[in-house]
Amino acid sequence: MNAVKPIKSVDDLVKAGLAAPSDRARLEAVAARYAIALTPAISKLIDRADPDDPIARQFVPDAAELTIAPEERADPIGDHAHSPVEGIVHRYPDRVLLKAVHVCPVYCRFCFRREMVGPQGLGTLDAAAMQAAFDYISGHEEIWEVILTGGDPLVLSPRRLHEIMEALAGIAHVKIIRFHTRVPVVDPEKIDAVLIAALKASGKTVYVALHANHPRELTPEARAACGRLVDAGIAMVSQSVLLKGVNDDPDVLAMLMRAFVETRVKPYYLHHPDLAPGTSHFRVTIEEGQKIVAALRGRISGLCQPAYILDIPGGHGKAVINGSAIRATGEGCYSVTDYRGGEHSYPPAG
Repeated sequence: MNAVKPIKSVDDLVKAGLAAPSDRARLEAVAARYAIALTPAISKLIDRADPDDPIARQFVPDAAELTIAPEERADPIGDHAHSPVEGIVHRYPDRVLLKAVHVCPVYCRFCFRREMVGPQGLGTLDAAAMQAAFDYISGHEEIWEVILTGGDPLVLSPRRLHEIMEALAGIAHVKIIRFHTRVPVVDPEKIDAVLIAALKASGKTVYVALHANHPRELTPEARAACGRLVDAGIAMVSQSVLLKGVNDDPDVLAMLMRAFVETRVKPYYLHHPDLAPGTSHFRVTIEEGQKIVAALRGRISGLCQPAYILDIPGGHGKAVINGSAIRATGEGCYSVTDYRGGEHSYPPAG
């Protein structure tokens, strides 16, 4: 059964054959806390006959999301601690996140911003907040790169995207503009000439970071959407999350990374799952992740190798897990060194 409209409720899931009527009450409890949305493209990809389908696992809610582990936190990577003005996260000196919108076309069940996104989340920046964000960027000449994230910035209209790009085009010290998105995978038809034109800005280099976690997500339609972006001169990189039951297998990861390279998307980051509330059923251990990533060496081309990274809880930045920044200190515990040389416990105490 193929959906013709986006799925946004438990009733929609049941009608689409993605949830059993007997699960309705448990899933309504999940939906009361975390947003639900699947696009027709994603619904079509799900194998209803497979109870362990890796696409369904990413997008169909599960009662396990109501189990909160002690180490989990609402803001696992410390966005709020580094937000000088609404919509801006300034964690590293030379780049900022610009969170113009907190809405997505799909809601990943493992999302590290799941407490901030969706209809009940932080919403879209109004005109005054957006201007304050631009003023902040303009006033900090060390900012070389602006990363539009959120939420998914490509849910915005081409007109709104053009306005943002025009504003950034007027800030001379900003040289790189990056968009983090799932849209080429989950709504590939949206990547048309009008939207692509809106992503351009005079004097700026534009990157699109594509989020996908399983090779089946790189459908012919998704690959064509990426092709339209790359052919227009927009470079693409990937980001994925290492997820139990989705891609925690060297063969699956190898297929995913090859699919990115075939699509002219350079593998960039493979994230260790963040400590977001209700996501423990997705998390592999760091030791398991290290073994999986080590198995990629020699199995796939150097072009296909992502950096396996951990966002240190509390907003201390990223550390390369298969590098010298992390060391085991006991069973399931690690010491992680941030980019400033500070040491942090993982998982964090308390």
